[in-house]
Amino acid sequence: MNAAASKGSEQLDFLPTSIKEMKALGWEQADIIIFTGDAYIDHPAFGTAVIARVLQAAGYRVAVVPQPNWRDDLRDFKKLGVPRLFFGVNSGAMDSMVNHYTAAKRLRSNDAYTPDDRAGARPDYAVTVYSKILKSLYPSIPVVIGGIEASLRRFTHYDYWKDELMGPILATSGADYLVYGMGERPMVALARLLENSSFIEESSLPPQVGWISSQIPQDALVLKSLQQCKASKKAFIESFNTIELQANKMQGQLMVEPLEGGKFMCLNPQYPPMTQEEVDAVYSLPFTRLPHPRYRGKFISAYEMIKDSVTTHRGCFGGCSFCTIAAHQGKFIQSRSHENIVAEIERIAGRDDFKGNLSDVGAPTANMYSMGGKDQTICAKCIRKSCLFPNMCANLNHSHWNLLSLYKKIAQVKGVRHAYIGSGIRYDLFMDEKGFLGSGSKEYMTALVAEHTSGRLKIAPEHTQSNVLALMNKPSFSLFERFQVEFNKIVRESGIHCSIVPYFISSHPGCTMKDMEALSCNSALKGVYMDQVQDFTPTPMTKSSVMYYTGLDVKSLRPIYVERNIERKRGQKSYFFK
Repeated sequence: MNAAASKGSEQLDFLPTSIKEMKALGWEQADIIIFTGDAYIDHPAFGTAVIARVLQAAGYRVAVVPQPNWRDDLRDFKKLGVPRLFFGVNSGAMDSMVNHYTAAKRLRSNDAYTPDDRAGARPDYAVTVYSKILKSLYPSIPVVIGGIEASLRRFTHYDYWKDELMGPILATSGADYLVYGMGERPMVALARLLENSSFIEESSLPPQVGWISSQIPQDALVLKSLQQCKASKKAFIESFNTIELQANKMQGQLMVEPLEGGKFMCLNPQYPPMTQEEVDAVYSLPFTRLPHPRYRGKFISAYEMIKDSVTTHRGCFGGCSFCTIAAHQGKFIQSRSHENIVAEIERIAGRDDFKGNLSDVGAPTANMYSMGGKDQTICAKCIRKSCLFPNMCANLNHSHWNLLSLYKKIAQVKGVRHAYIGSGIRYDLFMDEKGFLGSGSKEYMTALVAEHTSGRLKIAPEHTQSNVLALMNKPSFSLFERFQVEFNKIVRESGIHCSIVPYFISSHPGCTMKDMEALSCNSALKGVYMDQVQDFTPTPMTKSSVMYYTGLDVKSLRPIYVERNIERKRGQKSYFFK
């Protein structure tokens, strides 16, 4: 086979990104065309690839337009023609504003999701920009927005970069439908609906889908409007608390936000958590785990970081105030089976370029694998936003034995020398200030440190001061100190070379310069490597961003200190390096 034929054959393993590739597949028209702000990488760690493969498995012809040029004559938006069903739009793996700007609102010089880390390959507010272009070119073709940017901006939210409240993204973008959260099931259901109906009844729209209506659906929870939230910070907090509560329930309610002109932003509640069989099915799809051949010879940092990683589960019940995971992936853990995970690792280990090291076997919180309520009927009625804060739920099964069993099976895969845990871990799942919590806890920490850490173990105490930690929904720093004692003991007894790298955040709401000075003087941090630090960035739809905007505790409504001055924020961060 000559080089050209080989390249053409390789491209057939991917979803098409050009007319030439569509023709090679024998297509005259795609059913669905997805526009994304990232490079197209056919790996299950990238949402575009997952949704595209799921739609493909459902029988649809799916094409992808990665990082279209929005500045020229818009040829990238026209090159694949019109899809039979709809356009899909996302900003990529990150909100485009977080991707573009630092906490100091400085433009970043690189983009890890773009070939050769080139900056400027996507616009600010990418979902809105792409959607408006598509609706101007093809007003009769439905546009469905999704991914992290659309999901976290689904209702009125605070935008740090404009320093103002912004309305629901479905209204500002001009798109037709919004899919929030993990989108496999709603995207397929919406595709089926659009395929089989010339007119869509609003009542027939699937869970996890948003739309704009001229009336309020029956039994809907009505939120405050953008205008009401701008007029009253307490009204904004009230709406946020309702949204967060519904997002953390096993089965939420339909919510509505009034818009101008007598319209309403409507959002169906989420699907129930995926079953193990459903999650396994997603990760069994024929991902090449490679960047598209169009990037041959290019370096994509985000891919290099995760190419030999494996996702074990979804969701997080930690409830950290500054984190968007629960708002997007959900609070309830949805785990893959041992067999499904091992099968993926066997495929990775069979590659010629695999060096024997899995960079990460984890998820948002690596050691929440297979955890959940002992009695699911209690979970079905639960309204707690965190299963761990201010204390661990008595109904939580936090045993680590199943995860340890998985680690042992992975170690037996031929070709795997090391399976590292690069994701975050919650040490309050296996210990408290007095020591280890029951059977399996000490065994897990020992295995984590001695067998699954690549020289440095990353954990996230986030701060040392109790007043700040309480607003973060994080445990006392004394727990970190206890963890440090046990860590040092394991390192000493095993003779390995390993150190702790803690994550910290400066300028979080409630944090003063005095708090940062106290952090810098804490004796437990002497000699600790302090490179995993960041200045707080308010991201849409988090409790912390609401506190930042309002200057109020969202629970008590009491005033709290908020540092908004960029220079003083920089001063807080400087304490990490003194």
